[in-house]
Amino acid sequence: ACVSEARSSIGRYLGFYNARRPHSSLGGRTPDQTYFDNLPQAVAA
Repeated sequence: ACVSEARSSIGRYLGFYNARRPHSSLGGRTPDQTYFDNLPQAVAA
């Protein structure tokens, strides 16, 4: 139970860290915002 609880807790924290926590080094943006805003745009054929 301890290992599964640790994995679950770490997964929740990583979700918070990447999706909801603003980072000063990214200008107050989250890592997810920075990553997804900089992906190349798909071009429709």
